[in-house]
Formats: sequence, C-alpha cells, structure tokens
Amino acid sequence: MTRAVAILLLFLAVFSCQKDNDDSASDVSISLNFMHHWDGTAVTNQDFNMIKFINENGEQLSIERLRYLISDVTLTNQNGEVLVIDDYNLVDVTNSKNLTFSPQALIPTGVYSNISITFGFKNEKNSDGAYPDLNSVSWNVPQMLGGGYHYMQFDGKFLNSTNTEQGFNYHAIRAVDDPGDNPVFPQDTFIIVNLGPVTITDTPVFNIEMNIAEWFKNPNTWDLNMYNQMLMPNSTAQIMMFENGQHAFNLKTIEQ
Repeated sequence: MTRAVAILLLFLAVFSCQKDNDDSASDVSISLNFMHHWDGTAVTNQDFNMIKFINENGEQLSIERLRYLISDVTLTNQNGEVLVIDDYNLVDVTNSKNLTFSPQALIPTGVYSNISITFGFKNEKNSDGAYPDLNSVSWNVPQMLGGGYHYMQFDGKFLNSTNTEQGFNYHAIRAVDDPGDNPVFPQDTFIIVNLGPVTITDTPVFNIEMNIAEWFKNPNTWDLNMYNQMLMPNSTAQIMMFENGQHAFNLKTIEQ
C-alpha cells in the first residue's frame, strides 16, 4: 500500500465517522414553553382571583381558572413536507402545570418554513371518551353538546353594568347548533396557530405567548354583560371565540 493510498483511506474513515456522528445528531428533542400576558403585562396564577384586568369593552374582571389544550405540533420544511407530532398537552395556568410541553418525538434539524400548533383538537381526534386522562380532569364535553373535549376553560368574575360582581365562564368547544341527540356543527372552531418560520439546530425551546386580552377584543369586542355564561351551546359565541383566538398566540423567542 502506497503512502498516498493510506492517507486516502484514513481520510475516508474519518469522514465516515464524522458523517455517522452528524446523522446521530440530526434529530433533536424540542420543548414548547407557554407564557401569558395581558397586553404586555405578564400574568401568572399569582394574579388570579383579583379584579385587576380591564377588557376592550371597559369591563373590570378577574381570572379564577385558565387552562387550554394544545395538540398536533406541525413543522413544514422548505420542500413543503409536513411533520406532525401526534401528541397533546393540557396547559393548566391555574395550577402552574404543563406550562412546558416536551413531546417524545424527535425532530430533524434544519430550516422550516412554518411551525404551527392546534388550539384544541381537530375534529377527527375530538372523539368522545378517547382520552381517559382528560376525562379524569373534567375536560370532556357533554354528549348533548356534541361530546369530545374542551379547547379552553377560562373562568372569572367581572363588574357588570350595575357594578356588581358576576361570574363568567368563557369555555371554548366545537361550535354546535341544535344541542341534543343530533347536534349540528356549523363550522370548525379549533384553531391552527401559525407561528412562522424557524431554524432548528439543537434542542430548541419555543417560547410561546398567549395574550389573554385578545380573547375579548380582536376582531370582536366582547361584551361580558351579554356573553358571560351558558356559552357552550351558543354557536354564535363559539364562532366569536374562534375569530378572536386567531390573534391570541405568538412565538416570542427560540432558545437553542
């Protein structure tokens, strides 16, 4: 074996080793960290149970419970190929649980034209009784309202038109007409939240913000004196929630 051939073989061996190492490092875990604010002022459960927020309609209100479901983290690469992480997470702000979501699936590093999450479940996954862990925390929807699961439970109190404290239950579900044995679903109300392009290099943490105030203002200025309770069977209210929720989430930063 000549010296030149020996050097070439050594180079190929090193290159092969580097390639194997690169391949093993090309798939990484990701985490989604959910944060909350009210028009720029950070909100945690330490801010709950106090009349301290003012919505777009001028009503003063408190937050007593806030939890919502995120599913189907979806990444689209530059070739248009779609990767869906078939998993879900119940973000419980009230009890500071599941504020960080780390799916078990690994994601290839690279440049993606979009990352999205689903607020709630898509219809084909929103099957009555399909998720025992969600049933155990009262997340399911009564069968007469179409079954399946909530998208969000947001409860609190507000000062009504007579300046008296009154409760509200801003619960987002699949919109339903004619509740009963044969409910009709007028339109989809789960929300695909597009967070924009991302580059994934090494175990990224996506810091995702919810602006809670958006549920009351854009594009529908929410009047709590009119829409405060019994909103689950109210398809008009559910569609308004769907419209306002389009603006509630954004990707703040990526840590890598």
